[in-house]
Amino acid sequence: MKQIFSFFLICGLWGAGMNISAQSSRLRLGGYGEAVAQRMFYSDNVERYKYPESNRDATHGRFDLPHVVFYLSYDFGQGWKISTEVEFEHGGAGSTYEIENDETGEYETEIEKGGEVALEQFWIEKSFSPGLNLRMGHIIVPLGLTNQYHFPTEFFSVLRPEEESAILPCTWHETGISLWGQTAAWRYEAQFVSGLDAERFSNANWIQGGSASPYEFTIANKYAGAFRIDNYSVKGLRVGLSGYFGFSARNSLKADRYYYTYTEKNAKGETITHKEPINGSVTIGAVDAVYDQHPVLARANLVYGHLGDSYTISRVNKKLPSASPSPRTDVASDVLSWYVEAGYDLMSFFPDRRYKGDKLYVYGHYGFYDSMYKTAEGIDPKMWCEKRIISAGLNYFPLKEVVIKAEYSFRQFKAPFNNEPTLSLGVAYSGLFL
Repeated sequence: MKQIFSFFLICGLWGAGMNISAQSSRLRLGGYGEAVAQRMFYSDNVERYKYPESNRDATHGRFDLPHVVFYLSYDFGQGWKISTEVEFEHGGAGSTYEIENDETGEYETEIEKGGEVALEQFWIEKSFSPGLNLRMGHIIVPLGLTNQYHFPTEFFSVLRPEEESAILPCTWHETGISLWGQTAAWRYEAQFVSGLDAERFSNANWIQGGSASPYEFTIANKYAGAFRIDNYSVKGLRVGLSGYFGFSARNSLKADRYYYTYTEKNAKGETITHKEPINGSVTIGAVDAVYDQHPVLARANLVYGHLGDSYTISRVNKKLPSASPSPRTDVASDVLSWYVEAGYDLMSFFPDRRYKGDKLYVYGHYGFYDSMYKTAEGIDPKMWCEKRIISAGLNYFPLKEVVIKAEYSFRQFKAPFNNEPTLSLGVAYSGLFL
């Protein structure tokens, strides 16, 4: 922790001592952050879906700092640039898992405080032209709407949209290589990154836990590719298509577990056992759109995902030791997520107001996701994994970099599960300081 603060202190002193007139076009220092207060009108009992009748009237509340991120970049010239983001999630220091090889392979973990400090981005980029750029390092995987546009000023809800963040890593960052470019009407990006770890997939969150490594390194026995294409041809409208494909099984420290086993008899009538490695392929496609033509701001997103070999992965994960970082649950073969939201700027009714740059959006949001939309034969879906998200609220922008949010939302379940209403307040910023 001290090293991180020392890093930014040095950067600050360096920036202060620079010749600003000569260097201001090269150095960028900024970030974003959120502070949230919530009251949940439902139980926080971890068994509330198992015993819904006994947890009908409970309430609880919380304060949180979901994300505080510091951003630093520098343009060296001749097309070379570096950029880095350090993220503090929930104000914590995180934890690390290790396997002690001299102790029969047992998992050990040290936890100092809840939350996480993570290097969300660190990359070096060479720009050949606006249409051709090569980025190398730790990068954002641009799948879906929120991963590509994850600043708190880029979504209405107080927290990131649950329909995506509950089933996908968010913000999804991996180490790899990216090739991207942009013209007036199009932007493209193609990536080669490390694969996910099937050991940390779950029924409630599908592949979400398979990205951020609990170890001091990221396992890369398997690899993946991602792409994104955006079109800006219509004024005020951006439409995006993104996808991901990679293997996830055997991308863990104990990879020899992920095999398909079957028996057959040979010509002599002897029973022979065969073990074939499985791939656990992850295939995801997403379509999203944003319409921003004052005073209307609207967004839509659709995600569909498929996991191959989900039955075998589920069987293996449920047998993992309790000390492992795995949730040890069944995992679905397919997931579905979508949402739409739209807001209207009420300040547009007052064109003669003193501060013409402020905006006040009143918005509505409706979405659906099911982290066990389809399951392999032999796996029973959890009905509480199917949720509808309904919310409405206000976003006030006194400046384009600052937003104050108020939201009433609830998760809607099928009977016998209880709906989960929440009242949320938040304040956030996103912008450059230098």
